[in-house]
Amino acid sequence: MEAAPAALAAVGKPAPARVLLADDNADMREYLLRLLQPGYEVTSVTNGRTALEAARANPPDIVISDVMMPLLGGLELVAALRSDLRTAEVPVLLLSARAGQEAAIEGLEAGADDYLVKPFSAAGLLATPGSAPYSVTKHAALAFAEWLSLTHRHRGLTVQAICPMGVRTGMFDGSDPQMEKLLGAAAIMPDDVADAVMEGIADGRFLILPHPDVAGMYAGRAAEPERWLHGMNKLQQYLEDDSG
Repeated sequence: MEAAPAALAAVGKPAPARVLLADDNADMREYLLRLLQPGYEVTSVTNGRTALEAARANPPDIVISDVMMPLLGGLELVAALRSDLRTAEVPVLLLSARAGQEAAIEGLEAGADDYLVKPFSAAGLLATPGSAPYSVTKHAALAFAEWLSLTHRHRGLTVQAICPMGVRTGMFDGSDPQMEKLLGAAAIMPDDVADAVMEGIADGRFLILPHPDVAGMYAGRAAEPERWLHGMNKLQQYLEDDSG
């Protein structure tokens, strides 16, 4: 379990760590590339089979792979890497938002070094105005991550949830006026998120919160739920009045 953080720590060295990124979702690949570059030398692929071929041809310092992909999924990729002497020692981080308990345990048993649940939003911690499906599914993803950690931590399964509040990537380009008013002032750069993620992985922290204010907001929500709900409702009214 120590290999993955050790490999990621190579970012400050003259030769950057080589990362093989496998994810079939184009938006997620772009997001992760923005987080990892230019600090890492990143090769991105769209499925597990291509990732396996790339790893065998030139073993990377670390593999970051989604669980659910076409041709060869993340779990099968881990098993194939571990069974090949050329890649048996390469650290593997699995990413997933929806894989169930069995998949997480299978990943650990197959030889994954870490398992990151990716709400990728502070909405997993804080109910916010806007899309109900977005907010509710982010809450569900974080609840699943908590359940995995409390149920399987003693078996060596590391679960981490990354929860930024607003990151200036191609998915947050200022074209949505309401989003800009809601999060524009607080939005941070991908490099800031990458730094927080590396620190969180290194110390095994469950919640990785790139925005320092989110921890305080989360504590305030738990301590005074009525005040929190009142404040969020006032924000909702402001957004509705502004859009009207």
